[in-house]
Amino acid sequence: MPAFLDRALTDFGRGLAMPRVWLALAAEDISDQHRRTTLGPLWMLLSYLAFAGTFIFVFTAHTTPDYPAYVATGLFVWFYLTDVVTLSVTLFEREKSYIKGTTLPLSIYVLRLTAETAMRAGYALAGCLAILWIAGTPVAAAWLWAVLGLAVVVAIAPAAIVVFAFLGAYFPDSQFIVANLMRIGMFLTPIFWAPGAVGGLQDAFYAVNPFTHFIEIVRQPILGHGLPTDSLGLCLAIGFGLWCLAAMCIGRLGKRIVLIL
Repeated sequence: MPAFLDRALTDFGRGLAMPRVWLALAAEDISDQHRRTTLGPLWMLLSYLAFAGTFIFVFTAHTTPDYPAYVATGLFVWFYLTDVVTLSVTLFEREKSYIKGTTLPLSIYVLRLTAETAMRAGYALAGCLAILWIAGTPVAAAWLWAVLGLAVVVAIAPAAIVVFAFLGAYFPDSQFIVANLMRIGMFLTPIFWAPGAVGGLQDAFYAVNPFTHFIEIVRQPILGHGLPTDSLGLCLAIGFGLWCLAAMCIGRLGKRIVLIL
């Protein structure tokens, strides 16, 4: 086994052995973000409902009958992916006092953010299910494929967090580049539009945009179209690549991160 892979596995092994630490830190982050508000974390649910509801109200008259479900599921996955990407770029900078002052493995901070983004997504999921119920989307056995798709997305998240966290630590300007690319990407990803309905650049990005496929493995089963195996295969390939890159980052650059921050 390569030395860098052994170091990466050891780091993640130590982190996974301390679930109480990163779960408690993640819950504390969620609580601190809404400490002085009246509704607390429910604001995340209301934010999702307001955003999804606005687009559904504005565009539903010009689209298919299942448009509310289309938007609700697409926006749910997009919000989760956006949180994972944008928050991970500044992860090590936010945690540098802990990184410099403790001997905790780097995976603790990765798992902390993984848990935090999952908790935040839980509120959006509640809103998504509410919209599906109001829209009358029938519950079917095919939804189990959506659960599988969501599991794939969540399983890849820690690897993406590692890669973007190291990117942000070594290239601080990347946080602004990534934030702007994600804003642009929202309009180039089929969240509110469907392929063939708009044309032009958006349709071209439907196939080449990786976010498309992460959304579709969750959305298509809910819409009754089955599991898109091509998208699933691409997502698994991307996930494998990200995990390999994440292992290299932690194994080869993990000990240097203290000197970079």
